[in-house]
Amino acid sequence: MESTETAIGIKKDNREAVVEMLKRLLSDEYIMYTKYRNAHWNVEGIDFHSKHVFFEEEYGKLEKTIDAVAERIRMLGFYAPGSMQQFLELSGLKENGPGTNDSASFMEVLLEDHNTMIQFIRENIGENAEAHNDEGTADFITAIMQMHEQMAWMLRSSLKTFS
Repeated sequence: MESTETAIGIKKDNREAVVEMLKRLLSDEYIMYTKYRNAHWNVEGIDFHSKHVFFEEEYGKLEKTIDAVAERIRMLGFYAPGSMQQFLELSGLKENGPGTNDSASFMEVLLEDHNTMIQFIRENIGENAEAHNDEGTADFITAIMQMHEQMAWMLRSSLKTFS
């Protein structure tokens, strides 16, 4: 793994372990961003306009997060992955889409991905702070987890049906 000189009070092997986690997170964010773009472009149905706008708002949040995660990797002294091949190899998400282009089908796939990401981040918060002496990254990914929790809530609430 290539790195640049960084003297921030965290040993290189600890920074390297944190960066491996951040590379997965960056890849997951980019795959999810692509899925939201797909939903935005291809959603159909009676709720087309509202969901077209909704998916655009959501991928805008992810776009900012992608940049922040890549910059965090650079702050820790390493280079961020930047190709689709790297993202697909590193991601914990499936590169899949719904079978149909209705909003509910897109939202079900996206909700599953948010749940996967929330669990991954939650598992890594303590390890970053305690095992790797990187409270900054622990705090950083906590905020990202909270964003995904809110996005998942929006999807769950949109998918709710009443009998």
